[in-house]
Amino acid sequence: MRRKRKAPTAPLPQRRGVDPVHLRLPAEGPWPTVRAYLAERLPTVDPARIDALLRGREIVGVDGPIGPEEPFRPAGHLWLYRDLPAEVPVPFELEVLYRDDHLVVVDKPHFLATTPRGRHVVETALSRLRHGLDLPALSPAHRLDRLTAGLAMFVVRPEDRGAYQTLFRDRLVRKEYQAVAPHDPALALPRTVRSHIVKERGVIAARELDAPPNSESRIDLVEHRDGLGRYRLRPLSGRTHQLRLHMSGLGVPILGDPVYPVVLPEPAPDDFRRPLQLLASVVEFTDPLTGRPHRFETRRTLAAWADPQSWAAADAPVPAPRPARDPDRDSDEDSDRDRDHGPGLGPAI
Repeated sequence: MRRKRKAPTAPLPQRRGVDPVHLRLPAEGPWPTVRAYLAERLPTVDPARIDALLRGREIVGVDGPIGPEEPFRPAGHLWLYRDLPAEVPVPFELEVLYRDDHLVVVDKPHFLATTPRGRHVVETALSRLRHGLDLPALSPAHRLDRLTAGLAMFVVRPEDRGAYQTLFRDRLVRKEYQAVAPHDPALALPRTVRSHIVKERGVIAARELDAPPNSESRIDLVEHRDGLGRYRLRPLSGRTHQLRLHMSGLGVPILGDPVYPVVLPEPAPDDFRRPLQLLASVVEFTDPLTGRPHRFETRRTLAAWADPQSWAAADAPVPAPRPARDPDRDSDEDSDRDRDHGPGLGPAI
């Protein structure tokens, strides 16, 4: 099998915890200059912007900054900084619960994305940690949905990432969540829910098919009062939106869920009033590098249970139709099937 060639180290440092964009030039092509290639490769970028970057020596190759007349070099490498999107600061702290030479474990707030994606780039847990802890090589061991609060794990060294990701892939991490949802006295709990979940890229909601199960969740009621229940959820697989979909399928959708059972209009970027009442509360595993047993517990609580009056006083969103496809809305997180997490070029550099 042919091994994938490792990219050279970026000659540009991160900015605010965000990597520079890396472009690999094709092995062959008709372009006489790098400028001609970029104009074709980035059709949504104003050519004047490309010219300004080249004149300012802001595009860098392996041998240093390049200018407007730089000849096209087959299979070459380029790095540049993208123009970051305007982001509303997420006004909640990201608490570091544990740190050693291999691992960082945090207690993530609601609304903070785990990794750069779409319009969330700087306001992400990964960017905050890279910048705040001075760990530019930090990478996620798994993913946690932007709307979900609680425990998330990051790997300090790139060479260790595979060992920790394998724990999640092989289901060697015991994960436990808390959720607040309506209480249905007729719903027999505890129970195990199994179904076949599919999630199409760019489609907001996952769905269940009549097919052999590929997901499994254990659901239990911890306590209930005033028509609400506090639930303990244990995912035994890592499908996208699995717990949210399974709770909705039981007729007790998680409070604050903007997707299940009905896709709601997206709130304003600065509306933090009604977070999804789902919390990654426990992570337990044996460290694959040190052999040390780890158990981490969240210090956060769910507002609808801890302060139900304040939760009830917040304005509830009104259901309304939304497009079935929305590639920039959170739709591909909350999964153990990780991808690379560098930001794409987007509509502008």
